[in-house]
Amino acid sequence: MISKNQLKLIRQLGQKKYRKQYNQYLVQGEKNVLELLNSSLNAVDVFATSAFINAHQSRFPNTHIIEADEDVLTKASTLVSNNAAIAIVDMPKADLPTIKGLILALDGVSDPGNLGTIIRVADWYGIKHIVTSTDSADAYNPKTISATMGSFVRVSVSQVDLPAYLQTLKLPIYGAFLDGQSVHKTQFNGEGVLLMGSESHGIRQACAGLVTDKITIPAFGEAESLNVAMATGIILDNFKRQA
Repeated sequence: MISKNQLKLIRQLGQKKYRKQYNQYLVQGEKNVLELLNSSLNAVDVFATSAFINAHQSRFPNTHIIEADEDVLTKASTLVSNNAAIAIVDMPKADLPTIKGLILALDGVSDPGNLGTIIRVADWYGIKHIVTSTDSADAYNPKTISATMGSFVRVSVSQVDLPAYLQTLKLPIYGAFLDGQSVHKTQFNGEGVLLMGSESHGIRQACAGLVTDKITIPAFGEAESLNVAMATGIILDNFKRQA
């Protein structure tokens, strides 16, 4: 059974200030909790329905799972449905990328759903670390975690002073702009930075001045723009085709 203090903590971790204070975050829903339990991340507490425990406890004999009524989980959860399990997780320490290869950087991508989808896309293309500006969405926002569909266990996200960080890199920086060169005609280096901006503002001036190669996705129809997560996937696919 969930204690009053545990229930209070679950509700608090829906807010960024408490995630920062406790250095913990929530993982919710059956799929995401199973991905968590299969990873090296540290689950402090796991609360789950009897159905979840009966179906999965034998796979995780060393994990103590506290049984909870689904109605209680639903009231505690930030999800509308799929409340089979909730976990409180310690935030991992993520060092900034130092390996050569492709680095994904996000400037002002403030929607947690978009960030979560980008994390999922990055996982698909083998990107292990994303660097974001300090005003981008919180990678540990419950909406972000849910949108990753489990990819949060394999992709780290660091919030940094993005212009300052980019200046330390001796790599080509490919920035997505409407007036850039077509990704179909761009010869990508085997390593570099893919810099994506928000749909509303694009790449902002402080980072735009550091871009070495402006690129774009050519349009064949009349849509005004692409969702940033969708655009990230298209450009990553072009990168990887030349890898």
